[in-house]
Order: sequence, then C-alpha cells, then structure tokens
Amino acid sequence: MYGEAPLHLEPRLDRRPAALLRSAAFLHTLVDALGSPLNVLLPQQIADNAEGFDAVLRRHRLTGRLYFAHKANRSSALVRRLTTTGAGLDAASLGELQHALASGFTADRIMATGPKEPEFLWLAARCGVIVNADGPGELAAAARLVRACGLAPLRVLLRLSEFESSGARMLSRRSRFGTPVKELGGLLDVLERYRDALEPVGVGYHLDTVGLDEKATALEGCLRAADELRIRGFRPFAVDVGGGFGVNYLAHAAQWERYTAELTQAVLGRRAPLSWGGYGYGLRAENGVLRGSLGLYPAHRPVAGPAYLDELLSRPAPGLGRPLGTLLLESLCELYAEPGRALVDQCGITLGRVVEVRDSGCGEPYLVRLAMNARDVSLEEHGVLLDPVPVPRDRGGEPAGGAVGVHLVGNLCLESDLITRRTVFLPALPRPGDLLAFANTAGYCMDFTATRAQQQPEARKVAVWEEGGSWRWRLDEEYWPLDETGEQQA
Repeated sequence: MYGEAPLHLEPRLDRRPAALLRSAAFLHTLVDALGSPLNVLLPQQIADNAEGFDAVLRRHRLTGRLYFAHKANRSSALVRRLTTTGAGLDAASLGELQHALASGFTADRIMATGPKEPEFLWLAARCGVIVNADGPGELAAAARLVRACGLAPLRVLLRLSEFESSGARMLSRRSRFGTPVKELGGLLDVLERYRDALEPVGVGYHLDTVGLDEKATALEGCLRAADELRIRGFRPFAVDVGGGFGVNYLAHAAQWERYTAELTQAVLGRRAPLSWGGYGYGLRAENGVLRGSLGLYPAHRPVAGPAYLDELLSRPAPGLGRPLGTLLLESLCELYAEPGRALVDQCGITLGRVVEVRDSGCGEPYLVRLAMNARDVSLEEHGVLLDPVPVPRDRGGEPAGGAVGVHLVGNLCLESDLITRRTVFLPALPRPGDLLAFANTAGYCMDFTATRAQQQPEARKVAVWEEGGSWRWRLDEEYWPLDETGEQQA
C-alpha cells in the first residue's frame, strides 16, 4: 500500500511543447483573444515525427511511404506542413480527400481508406489516388467507375484480415474491415475480370491491436498474399502495415504502475476512491474479488511510434523465421504505413480557462470548473489518463500548501460532463483565470468528438512556431508553410 499520498501522472513533454508551456504570458494572450477552450498546434513537430519513421525505413534499407491517418486531427496546419515532407495522407472520407487536395497533396501521395460512399469513390477514381479496398464489391464499383469515365487504370490495394500463422497457431482478431485472407481468391477473380480498369499495387492490413505477434502474423500473411497476386500475373510492390504504432503519453513508468495498482485497491474498497463516484475504468468488485478488465490506453509505452515499427520489422516472421524487414526487402516490396496518433505525437495542446473553484466539503476533492467540456478534450473517452499542466496567470502569486486533489468538470448542464473522472492532483489549487493545459491531445483527443452542444463554442485552433527566440502564431486555417522550416512571412 502507498497510503493516501497524491498520485501523479506527469505527461511526457518533448522540447517544443515544454518550451511552449513555459511561455505563460503568450498562452494567456492567445486564450484572451480567441477564447477557451483553445487548441494549440505545433506544425514543425509533425515534420520531425515523419522523419523519425523515415529513419526506421532507412535503417532496414526499405523504401516506402507514410500516409497520415487524417481522422486523428482535422487541422489544416498539420496537413499543409506535412505536404513539405515525403509523407502522404490517408483520407477516410470525401471531406478528408477534398481537404488533402486543397492543402497541396497531389493524388499520387493520397490513399483512400475506410467506408466509401459513391461520391468518395468517384472522386478517388477521378483523381487517381490509391484506393485501399475493403472487399470485392468495392473493387467492382471502382472498376465500373473507371470504365464509365474512361479513366486510366486505378491503383488499388487489397485490405485483408483474419490471418493465421503457419507456425504456432496465431489467429488475428476479427475485424469489420478488410476481406478474410481465406477469401483472397475471390478478390483475385475480380481483379482478373477488370484487368483493364484496376492495377493492384499491393496488399495490407489494419488491426485494432497493439500486439506485435498479431501484426507479425498479418505482415507475413500479406507477403504470402503478394505471391498469390504474382502467380495470377499481377505485379504488386507494396505491403501496407496500417497504423497502431502507439504513443507514450507519460514521463514516468513508475507513476503509471503505481496508479493502476492503487486503482485496484480503491475499487476493492481498501483505500479512498480515486475517481468521481468510485468509477473503476472497467474494474469492479464482486464479493471482495476484483472483476472486469482495465479499459485504459497503456499510457506509458516505452516502445511506441517509430520504435514500434522498428521492432515489428526486426521481429522474426512466425512461419518463415527470418526478420520481417528482411523478407520485405527480399520480396522487393515497399512498406506503406498509416500512422495517426503516432504521427501527431507532441503536436498539440488543449487549453482550458479555470472559471470556478468550489470546496466540496467533507474532505472531498475540490471541484474545478473549466470553460470547456469533456468533448473538447476527450482524453478519457479514448482511455488516456494524464495530468494537466497548470499555467497560472500570475506565477508569482501561486498559493502554497502542496498538491491538492480536484475533480475537473465542464461547462455543460450535464452530470456526466466530467473532463476527468479521475481525481487529479495539482501542485496547488488553481484560481479563476488560470489555465490548465492538456498535453499531447492532437491524436484523436482534440477534435474527434468535439460538438457545439448547448451552443457552447468548439475550440478554435492556432498554429504556433518559434522564430527569433519568441513564439508566433496564425489561425489554423490561415497557416501556410512557405519553406521546409515552416516559417511564415512577416
């Protein structure tokens, strides 16, 4: 037992976001001008992240391309900055495809994924982007569009699922996306029927898992599927490993281990509750026995992002026994990947202004109400737990007294509008007018679920960058990179 000591979950901060959070006057000026909540983006960071993935490919002597999973963030600044790198974009809707084209991406650097309405498929075929096809129906519909419009053959990539290892039995989990690999023959029949309209460039998978074993099984299965394409006379040259590379959100592994251990004790009633109403994040107690499973993102991940890709490529194939990167190289295949969360790691911060601080009484944590709601910073909805960083308006006037437990509540007239169900321990009690900064929200937690419920405004976005020892900014929609450094004209 650790007693009743405060339980911190300190966010990991790279150089840029750390420097930004030290610029309290600048952040307060932005919020005073543009309102709370406010999303602050660091476009240069996405370019650095892309280079980190590219370095892994070079290490394994592979060629290929990253396709940013645009659904992770709606930002124009991030997408426009990414056009200045060698990365591409994964568009999962008609709107995302239009946004990519309008931001400067050419069709040869765009992949269309996800469910495709007729309009989405039409624009993808008309532009000639790669279509990541889920099944035979989608392939046939794309081919008919190509023929009807008299277009050049459309590049397609076959998304497969439900792989099974030829070695120790390892079956990848069922997915509603992709075609089971056992039905590959049906896809090949469609391709043969439409040889004049479709050009298969490769095969791929997208698994909703962080398990390297499952992904290794799927990657090996894709290499075998590429061989089946060659037997039919096609010339595939790419294997797409999808996304799911992960992010390490926390600075200290020990804090994560301590928190999860203490949470089980709280659920069992062996210590004071650690959340609003004793919420257990998927855990529950039944007759003194812990039941359920922890429904949280593994917030401390020592192997994530480019390092995760490196480990996957270094891993021996389950059946063939040699490193997967080596097998890709020998098969003359390029590597495609679709990182979302991992490519916007450290790229954004969400700011919320403190409106009210209320003493709950009876020794309960204080209630801190912010000018934002849970949909504006949906960390907990995505299972991510980390402490906000206080940005006081007057640093010289911080109250003493040590860490204090608070519950962060939002601005909606709903009992459920809890920005965090977890009791958060801040270094000191905040004051109205202070800011709380939620770090690393660019991946799904910034705008994926944001709404205008109860006529509350959605967070505006600004892009910021360092220049000459100070910070400069543009509204997200007005940011345009003018060179490889992302600097703007005066």
